[in-house]
Amino acid sequence: MDKIVIQGGRPLRGSVAISGAKNAVLPVLAATLLTHGKNRITHAPEVRDVDTMLDLIGDLGGVLDSRVKGDIVLDTANIKKAEARYDLVATMRASCLVLGPLMARLGEARVSLPGGCAIGARPIDLHIKGLEAMGAVIELKEGYIHGRAKKLKGAHFCFDTVSVTGTQNLMMAATLAEGETVLENAAREPEVSFLAEVLKRSGADIEGAGTDTIVIRGVSEIRPLDCRIFADRIETATYLIAGAITGGEVEVRDCIPAHVEPVILKLREAGVTVQENGEVLYVKANGGIKAVNIRTQPHPGFPTDVQAQFMALMAIAQGQSVIMETVFENRFMHAAELKRLGSEILIEGHTAVVSGVPYLSGAPVMATDLRASASLVLAGLAARGETLVSRVYHIDRGYVSMEKKLSNLGASIRRVK
Repeated sequence: MDKIVIQGGRPLRGSVAISGAKNAVLPVLAATLLTHGKNRITHAPEVRDVDTMLDLIGDLGGVLDSRVKGDIVLDTANIKKAEARYDLVATMRASCLVLGPLMARLGEARVSLPGGCAIGARPIDLHIKGLEAMGAVIELKEGYIHGRAKKLKGAHFCFDTVSVTGTQNLMMAATLAEGETVLENAAREPEVSFLAEVLKRSGADIEGAGTDTIVIRGVSEIRPLDCRIFADRIETATYLIAGAITGGEVEVRDCIPAHVEPVILKLREAGVTVQENGEVLYVKANGGIKAVNIRTQPHPGFPTDVQAQFMALMAIAQGQSVIMETVFENRFMHAAELKRLGSEILIEGHTAVVSGVPYLSGAPVMATDLRASASLVLAGLAARGETLVSRVYHIDRGYVSMEKKLSNLGASIRRVK
């Protein structure tokens, strides 16, 4: 199993390009199951989760015609299998996104309960309730969700809590349903709006994406998809924080500043200079980092996927910060590993109180999930001495060549077997 070795204490300097968004490409790949033909997707990130989704679609009958770097041609003309096997689903929660498209296309789906990061329940029951409102009969048996519906019907459904994958799943199912579907308390994340736009260009009738009420009127067919994946906002935020935590100067290019505005505002509040110029962000740390409080929220609030990275920054801030996690109930597992590096963190329920220390010290640490692994790498970059990060397969699920990009910015970082 690979590990990452970091010799910390080097300010990062230079320019880094942001890859395509993992959380945007996965629902688009799932949406190809609604189509009959060759789908073209460009600027897809070369990460393990994309590999997993392509393997899953291939097992359902899809054919990967070509994949050259981030450009994918995927033929879904012969999707006949309705079962998403456990071994293909166990490592990635986003695999549940095939449930809605399979129900819409085949009238049946048997999808293993998803796996992925151990950061909380992420209840699948919202997906199930929505499909049942559309006329599906759902059974949970032997670890699988088994759904049947001769033809999905339009319905009015209100989410109990905001769910990104739930919104995407039901929106995809509704595109081929009979009649009108209204989704209330829908997620407003950029990835939801993007999926809606991609589907609309292929013949779907969708209004309101980007607001908390989405209206979908069913159509008879969805043409093959053709799209370019936008920049990953979580990777953007991670490299902004990397520049700040090392006291460096980093240019983050090919990004969408509006997508990371909550992070930019908090970095500025912490005393970090962040300048915008089109698709480029420039970050520079001006001496000591000030402690600031954050509260994670669904978009357009501070993203839960940046909470761990920001906690690493607050670990060396001047003063005490309070971090509240309101999206997932088990997303502070990285705190114990950050404490191994010398940080002072007190966890009380959904709140972490971080008392900044003058410096962190390198130590062996273990990643527990995708974003936690990024936070440990960032902390290692700032720490004195050597940090050894284990379980880096989590990083490979969502970051493209992270150690290479950081090395190009001047970090002393390498991957070892």
